[in-house]
Amino acid sequence: MAFASFLGRVLFASVFILSAYQEFNEYGLDGGPAAKALGPKYDVFAKRVQSQVKHLVTAAIALKGFGGILFIFGSSLGAFLLLLHQLIATTILYDFYNYDSEEKEFAQLFIKFTQNMALFGALLFFIGMKNSIPRRQSKKKVSKTKTV
Repeated sequence: MAFASFLGRVLFASVFILSAYQEFNEYGLDGGPAAKALGPKYDVFAKRVQSQVKHLVTAAIALKGFGGILFIFGSSLGAFLLLLHQLIATTILYDFYNYDSEEKEFAQLFIKFTQNMALFGALLFFIGMKNSIPRRQSKKKVSKTKTV
């Protein structure tokens, strides 16, 4: 059962690690395609926050990469980093709520939004299961008294 759990964590984390690797390779001087896709959606957010899109993409890559690697080793911190990434990225990138339901963008964004919410739910499940399993306590040997 331990191997199946490890394999499941590796396969689940591979979604995030491979995505971070791809975005890192495409990063370039302008932040790559991720920055271009995030740019228009970020404009609304940027009115309130004085930072750059490139830094946000860098943080997203770091959250996915480090979170995915830590998750493979069964770390709750890794799961929390991935949760943070999913929470922020999903609501900003997949803004289906800004489109009319008849537009084609609505369906595409809604599907991606629901897929990311499923990943979010799986991370919550992992954290819940990790915290519900009692930790093993070392048993001390009790010395037996000799009876004559």
